[in-house]
Amino acid sequence: FQVKSENKKTIWNTEEVPEGSEFDDTWDPREKPEYEIFFKQHVGTEDVFFGMTGKDPSTACCEDIVIKIKLPETKYSDITLDIQDKVLDLRTPKKKLLLHLPYPVNSKEGRARFLSDKETLEVTLRVSRKFDFINSS
Repeated sequence: FQVKSENKKTIWNTEEVPEGSEFDDTWDPREKPEYEIFFKQHVGTEDVFFGMTGKDPSTACCEDIVIKIKLPETKYSDITLDIQDKVLDLRTPKKKLLLHLPYPVNSKEGRARFLSDKETLEVTLRVSRKFDFINSS
């Protein structure tokens, strides 16, 4: 087994490094905020009553990922949010969250809203899936 490298001094290929690892910073003293991940799917009567589309309650049939991040004592203007295909990077002056997402998402089609009364940032991301027998639409 031999790995061909363009530069003989490199110790790994770029394909071996997971996406988002450039954001990892183990020395950052900021606290990691509490968060929850929810999966959301769009169903109609043909799904609920008749089971015509083959959808089931598993995460394999969900279209959206909703991430709720608790950010106490934070203003909306202090939040920096960066979404990549497999990584969510959130930074505030007191908190930092680097979250590797369970499924690849479409980073261009997302929504984020800050609920100031609950001190929570709610991020909704569209899951990017290949079409198969379950996900045909």
